[in-house]
Amino acid sequence: MQESIDPTRLGANRTGMQMSPMHGKEMLEGMDTTAPEADGQALAEARLDAIREAGVLGTVPAPATLKGVAKSGAAMLSGDRLQVFVDKLSERLAFERGGTRLYDGVLAKFEAHPGELDEVALEDVRDIRDEEASHALMIQECIFALGCDPTAQTPSADLVGVETMGLIQAVSDPRTTLAQTLHAALAAELADHAGWETLILLAESIGQDDMAARFREALQRENEHVQKVRSWHNALTLETSELM
Repeated sequence: MQESIDPTRLGANRTGMQMSPMHGKEMLEGMDTTAPEADGQALAEARLDAIREAGVLGTVPAPATLKGVAKSGAAMLSGDRLQVFVDKLSERLAFERGGTRLYDGVLAKFEAHPGELDEVALEDVRDIRDEEASHALMIQECIFALGCDPTAQTPSADLVGVETMGLIQAVSDPRTTLAQTLHAALAAELADHAGWETLILLAESIGQDDMAARFREALQRENEHVQKVRSWHNALTLETSELM
């Protein structure tokens, strides 16, 4: 097994200009002769043009079942836009699926760095992973109950898929330490917490009280995830600082 390396150690990091003042000065002088004259306006205009010409991330599909059509029509008659709720349900489904994959990576890091957090059992981490998976299944059930298709990728689901990609990559990178992995996991948990709060508000606003109750239970579990991951991350960070 490879020996654990302290990521905060002083090493041969030569990325900063101060490591070579002479070459840094030459680089800055070269910028004066080679850099195009621009104030950022051209880039700003190009961005605006791209935004104006771009389409949207996607759409919320129409219900494919009679049950879904009936529920959607009833919601519209009452002034509710059920598709907004379905979009956010799909968002949470995508996030919880991503969270399951993320914790597969966290588990691997715990297994690769045994003894760094003696007070944390692998089962504790696996419990969080399994709860993320169970939350995904619960959201899937809710989408089915509305007569909609949980396999459809809605705009918000597309968005969080892109957002969580970086976190999953950080956790899956074999070079990231356990502390760095937990930092990414904590960021995911905080975003997850906010997403459940929004979903609860939406469910209550359209009279889906039973679903809102289930979501509040999930939020309570997510609160526990945040507390655990934060404590693990802080413990490793403080331990590293004491070794310096």
